[in-house]
Amino acid sequence: MCGRTACTLAPDEVSRACSYRDRSGHRRQPRWRDGDADKYRPSYNKSPQSTSPVLLSHRHFEQSAPVDECVLASMRWGLIPAWFKENDPSKMQYSTTNCRSENILQKKTYKDPLLKGRRCVILADGFYEWQRTDKDKQPFFIYFPQTKGSQDKEEDQDDSTSPVCNKEKTNNFHPAGETSPGSSEATEAPAEWTGWRLLTMAGVFDCWTPPAGGEPLYSYTIITVNASPNLESIHDRMPAILDGEEEVRRWLDFGQVKSLDALKLLQSKNVLTFHPVSPLVNNSRNNSPECLQPVDLNKKKEPKPTASSKMMMSWLSSSSSLKRKESDIKEEQSIKAETPHKSVGALQMWLQGPNKKPKTK
Repeated sequence: MCGRTACTLAPDEVSRACSYRDRSGHRRQPRWRDGDADKYRPSYNKSPQSTSPVLLSHRHFEQSAPVDECVLASMRWGLIPAWFKENDPSKMQYSTTNCRSENILQKKTYKDPLLKGRRCVILADGFYEWQRTDKDKQPFFIYFPQTKGSQDKEEDQDDSTSPVCNKEKTNNFHPAGETSPGSSEATEAPAEWTGWRLLTMAGVFDCWTPPAGGEPLYSYTIITVNASPNLESIHDRMPAILDGEEEVRRWLDFGQVKSLDALKLLQSKNVLTFHPVSPLVNNSRNNSPECLQPVDLNKKKEPKPTASSKMMMSWLSSSSSLKRKESDIKEEQSIKAETPHKSVGALQMWLQGPNKKPKTK
């Protein structure tokens, strides 16, 4: 299953992080659907019923859009089917956070949107899962291994372990004025994203309109499969991971790739890495970098925030370079790792980087 995620990139960074190549081979950067960039809230600890960034074909919103054009949208986690009769979505009597891949054609809630081509990709830094122990549950953070090449680029720069490094020295961040978050058109991306590789999870979505009238609500469910060999010790289920641009493209291309063929992409893949984190994440109200921080399971005491992590939080609070709203969660990532087993080191560099100073204007 998957009941908690983290997605901490700013809206423009999410757009950069999921750039893609269209059928002509040009690299494109998806724009946000009108108004949806403002609805998205970065978070270290996202729970069901919150809003998450979702990648899908622009043709779902614009019939004249090119078939291979992608768009970003903000959707509610927990699918509300189009046929739901209540006026309040919270009155759903069963959970639609996850959908088992083997049952997707057996339940109307998921079968209807699937057969209508309503396939989407849920984006996240990673997801949390809990391993049952004798006395309690131990949370883990699970994510894509980060590439060595990107890490090398960062290490060549000054202050490379800062969560955002130096905006003027990297191409991880979108130049000011280059993206218009309110626009839904795709634009040519200047370069491939070299920041944190977002997890791409397969899902289906639906559009529900309250019977009494009101604004349509877009919502999604994450499709799950049997856990991969390296995750079985944590949990017996995992999200269906789309590994690479080609799998993402095929899942989203509901015109050329029919539903039954698309379902063949939903396989258990041994492509993720993980590390244990603090029980702090157990409470969804806790939303800070400590939720992601690796912990030593051999130590009984929960690690206290370090001076460096406190300084990073101070930096995030005082920074205006990314133009955060005061109501938004303060967050940033520019994490790279050398190997799946060294990804923790990159995360520690981000969360606990030495000699970091609060950003000043």
